[in-house]
Amino acid sequence: MEFKTDIQIAQETVPLKITEIARICGIDEKYIEQYGNYKAKIDLSLLNESKRNNGKLVLVTAITPTPAGEGKTTTTVGLSDALQKIGKNSVVALREPSLGPVFGVKGGAAGGGYAQVIPMEDINLHFTGDFHAIGAANNLLAAMLDNHIQQGNCLGIDPKKITWRRAVDMNDRQLRNIVDGLGGRANGCPREDGFDITVASEVMAVLCLSSDITDLKARLSSIIVGYTYDDKPVTAGQLKASGAMAALLKDALKPNLVQTLEHTPAIIHGGPFANIAHGCNSVIATKMALKLGDYAVTEAGFGADLGAEKFLDIKCRMAGLSPSAVVVVATVRALKHHGGALKADLCTENLEALERGLPNLLQHVENIIKVYSLPCVVAINRFPMDTEAELKLIEDKCRELGVNVALSEVWARGGEGGEALAREVVRLCEKENGFEFSYSLDKSIEEKLETICKRIYHADGVELTENAKKQAAQLKELGFGALPICMAKTQYSFSDDPKKLGAPSGFKVTVRNLKVSAGAGFIVALTGDIMTMPGLPKVPAAENIDVNENGVITGLF
Repeated sequence: MEFKTDIQIAQETVPLKITEIARICGIDEKYIEQYGNYKAKIDLSLLNESKRNNGKLVLVTAITPTPAGEGKTTTTVGLSDALQKIGKNSVVALREPSLGPVFGVKGGAAGGGYAQVIPMEDINLHFTGDFHAIGAANNLLAAMLDNHIQQGNCLGIDPKKITWRRAVDMNDRQLRNIVDGLGGRANGCPREDGFDITVASEVMAVLCLSSDITDLKARLSSIIVGYTYDDKPVTAGQLKASGAMAALLKDALKPNLVQTLEHTPAIIHGGPFANIAHGCNSVIATKMALKLGDYAVTEAGFGADLGAEKFLDIKCRMAGLSPSAVVVVATVRALKHHGGALKADLCTENLEALERGLPNLLQHVENIIKVYSLPCVVAINRFPMDTEAELKLIEDKCRELGVNVALSEVWARGGEGGEALAREVVRLCEKENGFEFSYSLDKSIEEKLETICKRIYHADGVELTENAKKQAAQLKELGFGALPICMAKTQYSFSDDPKKLGAPSGFKVTVRNLKVSAGAGFIVALTGDIMTMPGLPKVPAAENIDVNENGVITGLF
């Protein structure tokens, strides 16, 4: 049997006009700015002027990622379609894909199979230009910073202590570390520099955490770009760059309205890295989905130890959000990988490997229930080769924690394949929950790090390098000690070692560097090697992407 590709399925779907999607979710046309027939921006004034009560917030997260894949975005889209199938008014809120990974390893990133958002080609490529605007704002700040030094440097910025880097939305390892300003005095001050991918820019995190244009400008002003010769921080506000940056971002701040294959309204907006930043779509998009739907289904990047932790401890804290239920996505194949099975053997029944890998799932579930006090359901993203014995083993182990398991077949069947999951989510949303954060902000930086590592990663503790200890003291002295922590850690393990699969124990997490993202409003704790500018693989996905004479794009998976 030959399966259709994601892009073939998407291109065979007849979409509704975006004005019809707006009507479905109750948006008056005065709030819609159309980008063609099938995309639109939503005016921010809708949030203040709508009289509707907020719906229920549902977070979709996952087990620790593996090469076998988990299908978190597919499940998120399919669940929202399934809620519509059972008669509920739902809106899905997702991140925008980054061009770099689209042309690198991933190909398209708008869901898969019969659980996708469309127009998938537009969403995966330029969309409405948000990421380009974010890159332009980032690079305007970089240009104004270097120009300030060139024109006399009245702020006394030390070129060796500049922390602000340039950005481009592409995987390009050649730009990780560069020297610029060459060619004589008229061409700038020579210094070491580098590029981050746009999704790793603090401007992206700032945009996604801003509540309105006023908040955006304040956050942009607070961005620290470097330090003076006497170690005082220098901000974008001091460089008088924040107003112009906000002008570039005024349209990018508005969330984007599209649809799923089954015409469920979808809001897609923002996309910060889930390791160097908080890995969630924008606060505005989530609030808009809550205002428009009885159920707002959203996701957070990577596994629950990264994406869900940051969604709950950073985004929900800053935005005043409170989830009603959490879905943890897993696959039989991925759990067998965590249990030591080789990739070539993942399609063969192996109850022993599955049992060895199950603690990874159970630890994520336990964190959601016991640390955050939230109701939870496990969604098994089912594959044809999964056996009944394997599925029963997962179900039995989850029930021991008091958690139900629902099979999700949305990839193959769309919303119809997620109805059991949707009904369980509705049931959980009606339960009272005592949502709480994993740590309080009045703890010291070291105590917050220790709490995350022990409670979420189940480590024995945290160790700070001498450099990190000095940085913690400096951040406290500068007045940043009460900020939340954004852990920059490998996504492939609960630990800071990507080779430690499953649910490792007997380890400590080493924090080697602490830096403040003052605009975003959190402290980034770096562990291991965290890449802020990916490279392309040996065979990039770009090699298979093409467009024909009629403008039809192929190869986006």
